[in-house]
Amino acid sequence: MLFKTKFLCFMIGLFLLPGITKGQQNKLPNVIVILVDDLGYGELGCQGNHQIPTPNIDSIAANGVRFTQGYVTSPVCSTSRAGLLTGRHQERFGYTTNLIGAANDEPNAGLPLQEKTIANYLSDSGFITGLFGKWHLGATSKYLPLRRGFDEFFGFLHEGHFYTPPPHYDVVSWLRRKVIPGGGQGRFFSRDGRTIYSSQMGTHEPSYDAGNPIYRNGQPVEEKQHLTDAISREAKEFILRNFDKPFFMCVHYNAVHSPMQGADRYMHKFRNIEDPQRRIFLAMLGHLDDGVGQILGALRQIGGTKNTLILFLSDNGGPTRELTSSNAPLRGEKGQLYEGGIRVPFLMQWKNKIPAETVFQQPVSSLDLNATLQSIVGFEPKHKLDGVDLLPYVQGNKTGRPHDRLYWRSKNQTALRSGDWKIVSTEKPSKEIRYEVFDLASDIAEENNLADANPQRLEALQKELQTASMDYRWTSPDRKKGAAEKPLP
Repeated sequence: MLFKTKFLCFMIGLFLLPGITKGQQNKLPNVIVILVDDLGYGELGCQGNHQIPTPNIDSIAANGVRFTQGYVTSPVCSTSRAGLLTGRHQERFGYTTNLIGAANDEPNAGLPLQEKTIANYLSDSGFITGLFGKWHLGATSKYLPLRRGFDEFFGFLHEGHFYTPPPHYDVVSWLRRKVIPGGGQGRFFSRDGRTIYSSQMGTHEPSYDAGNPIYRNGQPVEEKQHLTDAISREAKEFILRNFDKPFFMCVHYNAVHSPMQGADRYMHKFRNIEDPQRRIFLAMLGHLDDGVGQILGALRQIGGTKNTLILFLSDNGGPTRELTSSNAPLRGEKGQLYEGGIRVPFLMQWKNKIPAETVFQQPVSSLDLNATLQSIVGFEPKHKLDGVDLLPYVQGNKTGRPHDRLYWRSKNQTALRSGDWKIVSTEKPSKEIRYEVFDLASDIAEENNLADANPQRLEALQKELQTASMDYRWTSPDRKKGAAEKPLP
């Protein structure tokens, strides 16, 4: 009898341990982050593009809020993802390199281990966590998603991946057999017009996918479906399996990143588009939109639409010259600190919590995801977060700007936005620094450099830029305390 009593008390104690009870779990929202790759600011229907319908993605804006000035922390993939997942500007922890090819496999190349991801925090708070698609934050064992807070992972680890690989991965000979040059810039079009490959892919091949398989959790798998379909399938199944508990899911599509590969049914759908490169890009985007539709459909199937916060954004602006991706009406593209490189499609939905068809016209940042979820869930971050809780702003309980100042650095470029004023600094090989100053309130396209015409404004912005550079500067951790990682160059 005494044993039974002790056992009963033990089980009750386990149930009452600090954490999330079943009743509390049901009150927490599910969270889905749909992060797409290299999508330009002007390519969605809700962003003003009428060339291609994107009804599923647009529905997130229709049912929630569209941020017209949504920014990421970097104009390139890996560093932008580091800021999003940690909620801290990547400059703070020395993560400044966009990993490419073999650099992904360097032993110390990855999101520093002293940084916790939003998946870590939500997993500790009782959420089931999963990531489907592109990781790009380190490919050696210690950096893998399953060790960074995710319970499940399906996807790849490097910067890109074939959608439908040619036979035997022998791209060079495959191109010679199946395609003809066209369009300049070393691009190749298939003879039937259905597939295009860029010279960039050709220079990386036949090793583009070498050492970069599709993984299910820790094991490589052979995936026969088009990769956009496979990512959508895995995300949908994750939702259907976890309908009875709060879940956090990152769906990191590699669309519309190169290589440019359009599935036949979507190429046929856009057969009226004369430019073959543009036609393939639209096929990839239409395919992506249908994938988002599958995810939203799975939510409706489990009755989870009203209890799910959905964030949709791109990791950086579109690389216009490579993909035809439009950042209109913004200047610049991926890799640049003009608006076209860092201002992205940025949508959020949470039915009954965020008013439908809201348009929010003040600057927000990808850093704000963690701060917003912290306010909802109540976790305690290891480090101070750099973002802001957006809910009071989009719910109308708070006015003004969530951010008075935003800062960026990428290679030889730095930029700062202070209010509606923006300064862009570029260091030339001669070490000379060029400064540009723009008034974004009247010049969203950054056409008029006011640096010479407004020297007082230039001086004030230079001082702010210098202060921000010092504020975000990575400082070496005390190695005696065990933090041994160095900043990437």
